[in-house]
Amino acid sequence: MPQEIRFATFNVYNLAPPGQQLYDNLAPATPEEYEAKLDWTAHQIDLLDADVIGFQEIFSQAALREALARTRNYRTAVQVGFDPDPAAERLTPSVALVSRLPLAGPGVAHATFPAGVAMPEGSRDADRFSRAVIHAPIVLSPACTVDVVVVHLKSKRPDYRNGDSCDDPLLFGLACLRSLIRRGTEAVALRVLLTRMASANQRAQVVLGDFNDVADAVTTSIVLGSDAPIAGRLFDTRQLQPRQDLAGFSMLSDGCRSTIDHILVSEQFNPELPNAIGAVLDVAYLNEHLGRELPEASDHGQVVARIGLFD
Repeated sequence: MPQEIRFATFNVYNLAPPGQQLYDNLAPATPEEYEAKLDWTAHQIDLLDADVIGFQEIFSQAALREALARTRNYRTAVQVGFDPDPAAERLTPSVALVSRLPLAGPGVAHATFPAGVAMPEGSRDADRFSRAVIHAPIVLSPACTVDVVVVHLKSKRPDYRNGDSCDDPLLFGLACLRSLIRRGTEAVALRVLLTRMASANQRAQVVLGDFNDVADAVTTSIVLGSDAPIAGRLFDTRQLQPRQDLAGFSMLSDGCRSTIDHILVSEQFNPELPNAIGAVLDVAYLNEHLGRELPEASDHGQVVARIGLFD
C-alpha cells in the first residue's frame, strides 16, 4: 500500500444523460453536449489522480460510470452511489464516491437526519438531507481504515414558495432565510452523524464535499465542531498544510474568488495532536477552466489534498 494518499472533491455540475430535464430554466443536454461533458469530466478526473474522489451533482450514476470508462486510471475503480428515487416529484442530484483503494465494507447512504434533528415544523422534507450523504470505509493500508463521507449541503439559491417573486424584498429575504435554515440544519445533522460514527467505529474520518459556504462560515464551523473536544473535531486540510498558500479557490463569480468545496479530516491527520497517524502534505486546486465559459465544464474548481501516512 502507498504511504501517500490523495483525496479529492469534484462538483461536476449537472451530470445527466442527454434529453433529461433537470430544471425548468435549463434546456436538456443534447447528445453532442453530453459527449463533450463526459470527455471533459474524464480528463479532469485523470488530472486529479486521486485515490478517493467525492462527487456532487450526479443526476445519473450510470453517466458517472461512462465518464470513468473514458479515464486512464479509474476504469476499474469502485463506485459508490445511489440514484434518486425515480418516483419522486422532481429529479434531484446525488453524490458519489469513487475509490482506487479497496473498501472494508459496503457503502451506505444516509438520507434522513439522525434522531433529534429536524427542520422547523411545516418545512418540506423536514427530516432529510436535500442530497443524501454517502459513507464508505476505505482501506488506506493493512493497518489503517478510514471512514470517508461525501456531502453536498443545501445551496444559497433562494427557496421560493409558489407565487413568490424576487422583486419583493421581503419574499426574497424569506426565501434566502429558508435556504440558510436548511443548510444550517443539514450541518447540524452531519455533525451528529459524524460524531456518532466516530464513537461507534473508532476510526479516522475524511469528509469530502460541496458545503456551499466558506470554511469560516457558521454552517461549516458546525460541521467542523469548532468548539467540540479535540476527539470529535474536524480540521480543514487547507489550514493544516505546512505551506500556507491560501490563494487557491474553487469558485469564481463576478470576479470574486471563494472556496466552498472542502476536504476535512479528523484529529488523526493533524500532526500537532498526539493521536496523529498522518499529516496533510498540501492542497491543490484545479480551477483554470473557471471563467473560460466552457459549456461542458463545471462551475466549480476541484480540490485535491495529499496526505502522508506515518510509518
